[in-house]
Amino acid sequence: MIKFSIVTITYNAATVLTRTTDSVLAQTYPNVEHIIVDGASNDGTADMATDYKRQSDASTNGHEVRVISEPDKGLYDAMNKGLTLATGDYVCFLNAGDFFPDGSTLSTIHANARLAERQEAGEGLPAVLYGDTDWVDNDGRYISRRRLTPPETLTWRSFMKGMLVCHQAFYARTDIARRTPYDLRYRFSADVDWCIRIMKEARKMELPLVNVHATVADYQREGQSTENHRASLLERFDIMKRHYGLPATLAMHAWFVIRAVLKPEKKA
Repeated sequence: MIKFSIVTITYNAATVLTRTTDSVLAQTYPNVEHIIVDGASNDGTADMATDYKRQSDASTNGHEVRVISEPDKGLYDAMNKGLTLATGDYVCFLNAGDFFPDGSTLSTIHANARLAERQEAGEGLPAVLYGDTDWVDNDGRYISRRRLTPPETLTWRSFMKGMLVCHQAFYARTDIARRTPYDLRYRFSADVDWCIRIMKEARKMELPLVNVHATVADYQREGQSTENHRASLLERFDIMKRHYGLPATLAMHAWFVIRAVLKPEKKA
């Protein structure tokens, strides 16, 4: 049976961690590894994570929970630690405050990607499984479907149009992800670069990227890249330039500006 590694990065996240851990605990899919990488929080987050581990260990859901708490060099350094620890077939990052829509989410991903059938047929597992996401507010209440929606056919070139698949909805094969760690040169947008590089590896290996046709994560719109919006945009420009070239990047950013004027984003 396919094993999912869910990695949650925390730092002083005591006010939002429970809805994340509760949503993982509720998953009916049994072969789950939940890794919590805490950055030496001082608000009780690590204690909450340890309590959650005890609760999960006492349950019959078959999940394995691992908790580490130590200083790190930032979000993406912590994510790289999570990649090092992950032992599942697929790894996904569900950070503090993010959560699964319901208890059947991982089972739905497994079934819709036909992973059992692929294994039985001796096929190579897809490089990436991806789905849709919903935005929620600070209290975890639904705001809207994410504006950018995942395409039916995803390639590494798809992100020229923006990050069409949310990081929380991007399940990468762990063996590929470990060979493709987050680039710590980027403080706010290394996830964009990481996803593109994973998809480039998939192309080299001639492995498919599979749309599971389901909403697989609810996440808070406010995050590190939102709080540091200008720096994030500059990093994204550099990432796109490296992967797609300067002319294409300039052309797409001109289109982003036009789109923002013609279809301004609604505020919740």
